[in-house]
Amino acid sequence: MEIEKDTYKTILKPATEVLFKEKGSKFFGYAFPVKSEDDVKEHIEALKKQHHSARHWCYAWQLGKSYEHYRANDDGEPSNSAGMPIYGQLQSFDVTNILVVVVRYFGGTKLGVGGLIQAYKTTAQMALETCKIVKRTIDETFLLKFEYPEMNTVMQLIKNENLKLISQKMELNCEFEIAVRKKDAERIYQLFENTYKVTIKPIED
Repeated sequence: MEIEKDTYKTILKPATEVLFKEKGSKFFGYAFPVKSEDDVKEHIEALKKQHHSARHWCYAWQLGKSYEHYRANDDGEPSNSAGMPIYGQLQSFDVTNILVVVVRYFGGTKLGVGGLIQAYKTTAQMALETCKIVKRTIDETFLLKFEYPEMNTVMQLIKNENLKLISQKMELNCEFEIAVRKKDAERIYQLFENTYKVTIKPIED
């Protein structure tokens, strides 16, 4: 049985601009951390202003902690000669919440489909190699509710299980928001569910 993945890899800062040259054509490569398709659009629009005389702005992006959303765009290059080679590098580096754009200035000599695939793949790889890739855990969040006298019990469980406390409201009626790694979520839920005078419920994203 396959164990469900509860980590993902991403970047926190944009890549340094890279440049790959082939037969007079110039390929500028960029990688950006993104959270939504709106972020993607903003970066592409900014690059189109920056490189307004370029011929193509090809890209691929992947979104979601489970790598569930992606798109590749050839932007006028022959089908699957640009977007898919870039997307292949996203898969190769195993990253998500990221956009890679390759801007091409045509140099007068056609590269052919094979040459284009190689150029876009190489530029995307170079851009990703300049990034610091970080690993993050996929967490589920829960709301704990309890009265002040149960504080010690709850704090002890949080400490013992090394849980992340996101927010806390300490009054007569206390509320804690905690983050739990996906693979431990069911067990932690049961742990608090079975704790006297403590209620726990999942917080939906």
